[in-house]
Amino acid sequence: MENERDFENWISRVIDSENKEAGEISYIFCDDEYLHKINVEYLNHDDLTDIISFDYSEGNLLQGDIFISIERVKDNAQDFGVSFEDELKRVIIHGVLHYCGYKDKSEADEKVMRSKEDEKVLLFHVEQ
Repeated sequence: MENERDFENWISRVIDSENKEAGEISYIFCDDEYLHKINVEYLNHDDLTDIISFDYSEGNLLQGDIFISIERVKDNAQDFGVSFEDELKRVIIHGVLHYCGYKDKSEADEKVMRSKEDEKVLLFHVEQ
């Protein structure tokens, strides 16, 4: 897998491409059990998920905590027939896109979110 600096640069490019500013965004990688506990305790959802993001953004300054279940990412990668690395990139940028204002609750919003995820994953190897 690419190094951490590659991910940091990519996330910064994505934020710039949405005309936002990067604040402090923390990624917490965990297992299903830990993320399920957060889902129940803070969101009152009793199911497994791959990502939960807590948005502390102010205006155009994006900030927050993004929790990602590595177990879910692995399972989803298998289910979707993609590599673990590609699915991880999609999930990582999903949280940032929420901070940029994109939603995924309705079918129409989810379609826009998926399109944005695809667009932003392609930026991973783009050099400026």
